[in-house]
Amino acid sequence: MWTRHTLETTIIAGLAGEIAFELYAWLISPLLFGVALAPANLIVALSKLTLGVGLPYWAGFAVHFLIGAIGFAVFVRLTHLVTGTRLVLSGAIAGFVLWFVAQGLLAPAVGRSFMMGFGAYTQSSFIGHVGMTTLMGWLMLRLAGGRVKATAV
Repeated sequence: MWTRHTLETTIIAGLAGEIAFELYAWLISPLLFGVALAPANLIVALSKLTLGVGLPYWAGFAVHFLIGAIGFAVFVRLTHLVTGTRLVLSGAIAGFVLWFVAQGLLAPAVGRSFMMGFGAYTQSSFIGHVGMTTLMGWLMLRLAGGRVKATAV
């Protein structure tokens, strides 16, 4: 059952995780991999493909930010409930799944190669997704006082 506290910690962890992802994407990824991550471009391409609507980049960014902050954090919680693993591990599992969906399913849907050829962008995206959701899981645990059971979430 979702309590008010669970919802609040999920939202706080989601916002912090997504902000950390954006900082990584724009500031750290270029230094480590030579590419800035710009997942808003995927949102823009998906909206054009599925809805026939050409979103401006800022709107794609806003949509991705909300999906990351709320949707990814909820997915970490759901992974925790389904697998019964600790929140930090649930975050890492969720990040791996979300990375695969983005690079292995959605990118090819808009005309990019599978996993974008496993190049620098895909490798950096892996670190970004898994790092973001692992951080979310850790924050959820810390905000809950360090004592969370899968059945008590």
